[in-house]
Amino acid sequence: MTSPAAANVAAKAQTPQAPIHRPVAASGPAPTGRITSCKTFFTKLHPGAIEFLDEQISNWLRENPDVVVKSTNTIMGEVQAKKTEPNILITVWY
Repeated sequence: MTSPAAANVAAKAQTPQAPIHRPVAASGPAPTGRITSCKTFFTKLHPGAIEFLDEQISNWLRENPDVVVKSTNTIMGEVQAKKTEPNILITVWY
């Protein structure tokens, strides 16, 4: 005669487990782990300019497939030109 605890352990042991899916590294050049350079993008803070910034960053990454992004920084601050305006600056370290 088996105890209820032993039956419970046996039932858990027979329960099928779903496979664990782990992320797969993207194909391309192997990252060296070192940051070798950076590129900074900036724009004024309004929706059209931010959409343009998105396109600029996407196009730059498409045109440079060997770039492996290691880190990014985003800051907001005032950029001085003819007049001082708030801007968003995005630095891509690669």
